[in-house]
Amino acid sequence: MLGKHFQKPTQEEGERVPPGQYLTKGFPVLTYGATPQVSTDNWEFRVWGLAKAKTFTWQDFMALPQHEFTADFHCVTRWSKLDVKWTGIKVTDFMELIEVDPKAAHVMEHCYGGYTTNISMPDFMREENFFAFKLFGEPLPAEHGGPLRLVVPHLYAWKSAKWLNGLEFLESEEFGFWERNGYHQRGEPWAEERYSNF
Repeated sequence: MLGKHFQKPTQEEGERVPPGQYLTKGFPVLTYGATPQVSTDNWEFRVWGLAKAKTFTWQDFMALPQHEFTADFHCVTRWSKLDVKWTGIKVTDFMELIEVDPKAAHVMEHCYGGYTTNISMPDFMREENFFAFKLFGEPLPAEHGGPLRLVVPHLYAWKSAKWLNGLEFLESEEFGFWERNGYHQRGEPWAEERYSNF
């Protein structure tokens, strides 16, 4: 994996890089299937399941408080990128707009293109998680998940679903696309939870 695009972390960087990971000099794009092309004029975001059903427009999201975030990004395919700069909306701010049943223990992330991934409520509700719509100061490119993706810095990047367009709240865990195809149900980089333990 080492070469002109990847390098071993320095000793100083090593404390921020999970085991088995290499640093990338770029920002690789890994996608299964076609890249959805969705304009913000047509974009919608739905909430359903164990939550009061609600649909949001792009304007609804843009009316929420916006913040700058800097976070390290770790891909299950063994590359990491440090200090990625995003602009987005805190998950905790968005959650103030919806009514969720206390029985909801899991979330299924739904995306344009049909991709899904699951996440537990405790992992989803962490203060550092956010919905991103800019990358390094520019509108989030489609290949990186634009117009909107979730970013969950403490888990592998497949949990930071690209082209996000909805959240389904569930009482029990259900697996999304990659989880059904052999990936770990949680995906914690420091524990190297890459593949299923079932």
